[in-house]
Amino acid sequence: MRWLVKILLKLCYRVEISGLEHYHKLDLSGEPMLIIANHTSLLDGLLIGSFLPGQTAFMIDETHTRKWYEKFLLSFVDHFKVEFHNPYATKRVIQELKKGKHCMIFPEGRITTTGSLMKIYEGTGMVAHKANATLLPIHIQGAHKSKLSYLNGMRMAFLKQQWFPKITLKVLSPRKLEMPGHLTGRQKHTFFKNSIYRIMRDTGFEALNESKSVYKALVDSSKEFNAKDICVEDINETTLSRKKLLLGASILGRKLHHLLQDEHRVGVLLPNVSGLPATFFALQAYGYVPAMINFTAGLGPMRSACETAELKTVITSRKFVEVYQLESVVEALSNNVRFVFLEDVRGEIGLVDKLRALLVTQPKSLPGYDVGDDHEAVVLFTSGSEGAPKGVVLSHKNLNSNVNQISSMLTLLPGEQLFNALPTFHSFGLTAGLLWPILKGAKVFLYPSPLHYGVIPEMIYQLNVKILFGTDTFFSGYAKKADPYDFYSVRYMVAGAEKLRPETRRLYADQFHSTILEGYGVTETSPVLAVNVPLSFKNGTVGQLVPGVTHKLRPIEGINAGGSLMVKGPNIMLGYLMPDQPGILQPPKDGWHDTGDVVEVDSEGFISIKGRAKRFAKIGGEMISLTAVESYINKASPEGHHVVVSVADARKGEQLILVTNDESLSRHTVKEAAKAAQVSEIMVPKTVILVEEIPVLGTGKTNYPEVQKIADGHFET
Repeated sequence: MRWLVKILLKLCYRVEISGLEHYHKLDLSGEPMLIIANHTSLLDGLLIGSFLPGQTAFMIDETHTRKWYEKFLLSFVDHFKVEFHNPYATKRVIQELKKGKHCMIFPEGRITTTGSLMKIYEGTGMVAHKANATLLPIHIQGAHKSKLSYLNGMRMAFLKQQWFPKITLKVLSPRKLEMPGHLTGRQKHTFFKNSIYRIMRDTGFEALNESKSVYKALVDSSKEFNAKDICVEDINETTLSRKKLLLGASILGRKLHHLLQDEHRVGVLLPNVSGLPATFFALQAYGYVPAMINFTAGLGPMRSACETAELKTVITSRKFVEVYQLESVVEALSNNVRFVFLEDVRGEIGLVDKLRALLVTQPKSLPGYDVGDDHEAVVLFTSGSEGAPKGVVLSHKNLNSNVNQISSMLTLLPGEQLFNALPTFHSFGLTAGLLWPILKGAKVFLYPSPLHYGVIPEMIYQLNVKILFGTDTFFSGYAKKADPYDFYSVRYMVAGAEKLRPETRRLYADQFHSTILEGYGVTETSPVLAVNVPLSFKNGTVGQLVPGVTHKLRPIEGINAGGSLMVKGPNIMLGYLMPDQPGILQPPKDGWHDTGDVVEVDSEGFISIKGRAKRFAKIGGEMISLTAVESYINKASPEGHHVVVSVADARKGEQLILVTNDESLSRHTVKEAAKAAQVSEIMVPKTVILVEEIPVLGTGKTNYPEVQKIADGHFET
């Protein structure tokens, strides 16, 4: 019967299995083997029981063995029923494992209704530990598209559900749980749950992270999800489906190709409107590398960006240049680069072009389809928050890996609405805010400015937004204007780019009954490195590292706890383009990128950021975190915007300066705040400078060089 079932599954679902060498190696070792897998459909047990060699006993929750079709399917596999919530349920599995039997558990305990990982039960980890068993993870892909899945109605509406989808099983490398000896009681349960969650999360990423170009990822997305469903909408009520996006990439890309010829990197100067993804994918389709220019930076940094990336052409829009009053900037840059206006290009597109793209040109035939994943995909520029912007070159592998890393952490249902007001010249806005929803079946509403605090909360309410990205600065601004009900539909609020203040987190919890999930990333890592998620959350941290990333801490003199975070993984940039060496790629040494952020990493892998390595002052031989100083001042004055910098001091080396827009703050009130926070006198700024507004960048980050100029100028006068 097993062979008959296997043949039927092979014929109907074209089942493929890979990685069996991991199973055979573990089987030969004689170690107890506990197989774990994601639970996607009623077929899962049959698939593993039929295609995995040897005999495997399945541990099945009794509540899933009562319906006639469940009984029928289970009759084909060796299984035993348990009460999943009974603390004694695991004893049977432990006994079987110790006898040398291969056992199988679905750690989620139920079939997913989202297509993504759901709640993990700690019992799986406890079984593995008690039986001294090695875990063999398997990832099942494709079965969630079948009629035998339990996906909710919304997901079914946007996913191409089929009777017989292609199914793949990928056996990953074995894992062993190494529990620290000092854990007791509840700590053990937390360790088991967290360990299994991270294994399931990581193996899902490993199984799905394929080598492909960004353009091919769009083509694949249109095949997996309904290509006619809207994936992009903007403030002008222009909408794009994946089908229209592919068609537009072919038509617009061909016209741009005639203009660009053999150019390599091409500047893109556009806001968050539908023309931006159309232009981005048009360039990708023909193998060009978009260089996303920060139009809020000013003439100097924009000219530097063009020179650093050796740009000959910049694509923009006349309407955009007029609305954002960039005429003088474009005129000044025109001496060095050619500006191509989208209105002119679209005016040259005729019926023949559209018919050729629709009837003749196939996506697979375009140059960008087969571009190697280690080739350049985009050039972004650092924020310049601590100096001159550098060009950051990201590969196709970097972008696709980070999209899949984000998906492994956060559930995104097809058709769900994401709101993106973050500029796409910033990596957070590009990868998480634009590419992630488009490539994973959701839709994104592009809004041109995150600073419209009175408008954005109302739009979030009207659009029934499910996911919202922002910075602490932007979330604070929205809270001042929003109605308590404006965020009722939002499932995830994710903050990044700057530290999320506890005051902002509490404000959203109290006023909007919403939790802001704090994440962390840098442009050089595409950008997401870590994020708190509902399945694994720790207040006061930025979460755990995304799968595929390893880390180490570089010691910093004078800082005893933690160190500068260094990371390595598939999302780490190809390298820098430096302003003083235009066009020359400078890769990270041995693949490691030093973020320059001073962090501590706890035993569960949660990261706490203590500050930038450059944002420490040495006063009387002691290293003082400027971020820590800002923290207690923020607590005393949550409504204000406060920045602490340091200037030279002849006696103590450096002294602290507070620049603030809060009129109520003085050196006396700051001393009182320090006393209330029980911090030392050395952490009290010597001077308080009042300004009307703290300088910020277009991304919402504090413009530290400008703040430093304010402090330096104060002492010069």
